[in-house]
Amino acid sequence: MLQMISHEPENSPEASIPLVIAHGLFGSGRNWGVIAKRLANHRRVIALDMRNHGASPWHEDHNYHALAADIAEVATNLGQPVDLLGHSMGGKAAMVAALSGAPIRRLIVADIAPVGYSHSQQPVIDAMQSLPLDHITSRAEADQALSAHIDDPALRSFLLQSLNVSERRWRLNLLALSASMDQIIGFPDISGCFNAPALFLTGALSDYLRPEHRPIIKALFPKARFAKIPQAGHWLHAEKPHEFEAAVRVFLEA
Repeated sequence: MLQMISHEPENSPEASIPLVIAHGLFGSGRNWGVIAKRLANHRRVIALDMRNHGASPWHEDHNYHALAADIAEVATNLGQPVDLLGHSMGGKAAMVAALSGAPIRRLIVADIAPVGYSHSQQPVIDAMQSLPLDHITSRAEADQALSAHIDDPALRSFLLQSLNVSERRWRLNLLALSASMDQIIGFPDISGCFNAPALFLTGALSDYLRPEHRPIIKALFPKARFAKIPQAGHWLHAEKPHEFEAAVRVFLEA
């Protein structure tokens, strides 16, 4: 069972639908804390640690059918349909879960399409694996060492959220993620369609979801709607959190 961070509302109608959030590659449920708390004013919001991330179990398998089954298990154990939001890797897992018949009322996919991509994240894994963890005593030291391989300070800061400095280990199963990289950047062959409402929310500065992807999306998700957040890239929820929250809220409460 996946690790879940549950945000409970002060006042929630009995019929309110829980919102489940699936993060992207190298992330964790903690990354979504601020947005999850804001969205939890009238409903329960559950931010997951996906397998091989955070405090969730590690597995050799890291393919989208396995990730989707993890999400379906969470939804089934909650005992009612859920609204599901997934970003990037989590968005692909959310799409497969929806297409596989998981109990999902509404689906939100953040800045990803049901297609394969060519941008491997293996260099990032190599950089994390190169860190001399036995000699790292602080996050600042880790950041300095990581800067030799990764120039972007924002990316380093994001990655280092998954470093347990005191235990000198990553909260990421880097071996499994590396072995599964082709599957992570790909998308499985899957039939069927999800006939409930779906929102594909993208950053206007991102090229992860392009116009040529829309026919594929509409074939799998006939009720898909599309929206863009201005001046946001792939990390739209971190770059424009208020706009992201507003878009999600409008869709879920429609």
